[in-house]
Amino acid sequence: MLVCEICGQQVILDEDMRTHLLLTHTENKITCPFCCLSGVSYDELNFHISTAHPESQDQGPADAAGTAHILGSGSNYCTTKTVRQAKGQSERCEGATAAKASICDTTIEHTSTSLGTTPANRGTAPVVGTGPTPEVSPGMASNHTPCSLMRQPLTKIPNPQAKNPILLAKTPDCKWSSQCEVEGEGGTREEHSKAKQKRLASPSKGKQFPCPICSLVCSDCSILQEHVELHLQEPNAEVVPQGVASSSSSPDKESPSSSNRDGGRLECPLCSLVCEDSSSLQEHVDLHLEFNADTAIDTSTDLRLARRLQEEEEQRSQQLANQEADDFKKLQKQFGLDGGGGYRRQMEKTLERAVSRGQMVPAEFHSKKAQMMESLSSGLDDGRTRTPGLLGALYEWYQREAGDCVQVWLCADTDHFCSSEGDRGWGCGYRNFQMLLSCLKRAEPYATRISDESIPSIPRVQRMIEAAWREGLDPQGASHFNERLQGTRAWIGATEIYSLLTSLGVRARIIDFHQPSGPGNTHPRLFDWVKQYFSSPTSGGARLPPRVVKTPQPPIYLQHQGHSRSIVGLEQRRNGTLCVLLLDPSCSPSDVRKLLTRDAGSALTAVRRLRKFPGNLKHQQYQVVAAEGVLSTEERQTRILNSRTLRAERIP
Repeated sequence: MLVCEICGQQVILDEDMRTHLLLTHTENKITCPFCCLSGVSYDELNFHISTAHPESQDQGPADAAGTAHILGSGSNYCTTKTVRQAKGQSERCEGATAAKASICDTTIEHTSTSLGTTPANRGTAPVVGTGPTPEVSPGMASNHTPCSLMRQPLTKIPNPQAKNPILLAKTPDCKWSSQCEVEGEGGTREEHSKAKQKRLASPSKGKQFPCPICSLVCSDCSILQEHVELHLQEPNAEVVPQGVASSSSSPDKESPSSSNRDGGRLECPLCSLVCEDSSSLQEHVDLHLEFNADTAIDTSTDLRLARRLQEEEEQRSQQLANQEADDFKKLQKQFGLDGGGGYRRQMEKTLERAVSRGQMVPAEFHSKKAQMMESLSSGLDDGRTRTPGLLGALYEWYQREAGDCVQVWLCADTDHFCSSEGDRGWGCGYRNFQMLLSCLKRAEPYATRISDESIPSIPRVQRMIEAAWREGLDPQGASHFNERLQGTRAWIGATEIYSLLTSLGVRARIIDFHQPSGPGNTHPRLFDWVKQYFSSPTSGGARLPPRVVKTPQPPIYLQHQGHSRSIVGLEQRRNGTLCVLLLDPSCSPSDVRKLLTRDAGSALTAVRRLRKFPGNLKHQQYQVVAAEGVLSTEERQTRILNSRTLRAERIP
């Protein structure tokens, strides 16, 4: 049961109490029962009646009770319900005794602050009557904190019209009480009235008015009144926030509705756990906060670890990417695709370097540069690196010296082309093609297809390969080089030689020895295939072939990782071992030309440089390109179409 601290009305629910406060004590206005005065406080009205209507003090008890009813029904203060102003009545002392027992009647200033009075009302004391004082429940005392002040000692105030002095509650905040004590000792009623009017006209300064419903503190009581009215107009507003206790109320008088409004069920705002009391809820929430703090620390540690791991992973990825980029640049430079210039640029740099080192005089520099420019303009090789007549010299040497050989097969006449200053380090494929082309121009039936007897220069060979790509040969190889070889130092391999021969109308084959076929990473199947290639044209002739055979077969283009050479012959020893004869573009013309001399020692040294046994060829993979006749127009077109997916014959 809830009791109104203003009028003593008892209600059951908080909603009913808010409705009662709004309709009875907020919206009603106090009016004078004798004139048209309205909109004043109870004390002002009491003072007005005592001064302006002194004749009302002569009313009977019934009239006085009616007057008290009029005042009490519209009053916003916790006062008694009867006012007796008759002269000489001694019941004022009895009313003062009743005020001492009432909590709400102890101070008018805090009560007016709680319920929204005007600033003019502060500092005045209520008139204590003889009517019954409503009892205040402990719950309402805690909920309505501003009205629930501790009872203070009463002070006697002399009244010239009464037989007994008036007993008023003396509070620490009441300036009127101390002043009344002074006035009561020697002052007159007129002086007391003037001082009271002055206090009513000048509001107190420096006071703060806290809201009884929320924690808002106002500097003016009129603002507080409007704020409290807004609280009362809200449908779900509470009179006093849960857990807020009055600073002046006793701790043991806490309202059950404020401490446990849900009937003993307090819900945690974080996990919806229901607790029995506020202390348990507080401990539970503290555990939440401690756990969140620990989790935040752990999360921060995990976050730093994750960031460090991510940074390390990014650094490794960046290092790997940089390493791959460097390797790719090195690979591009190795294969001549770094944009550093082609044959002409390298030739010029080499000549300039030789002049700067004193290895070449300026006159020789200009002479070689003029020859280079003439060769580039004509598209023909200048012949400075060409050595003809080697196969004839080999044939004669084997006829005289090769006593340990059972059989020797040599290819058709082939000239040797070595690398020059302009292609050293990357031009081996072009030089081997020049060797092969020098043989095809002399041998039948290839000479009919290749009418030009001159050997093209390396830049012209690059243009010939690009022309073969434009015809549709080896589109995958063309895309690998971006369909451009001129002006670069790009390496070429077996597929480019195949494309060149096909574009010239020569039937060619690519045989891929993709893995070793013997012990020690050797390729005996390669040697057997070379023997079959050179010996097949002569096996159907005489019953006993000669020891040294010069076949009409052109040389074989041999490619392995990083280098290429030309197979020009094969030896078979008495113990059955096979040995191939290789012309290497990296050999200088002076070393190769020793074979042309009559000096047996120099010739033997040159032959030894040509011999390669199975133990000397230990690369993982070898590819050979062999010319096997000429192509008709239809066959050439078919091979161009089939080269879109170029496939080699794999052995084994």
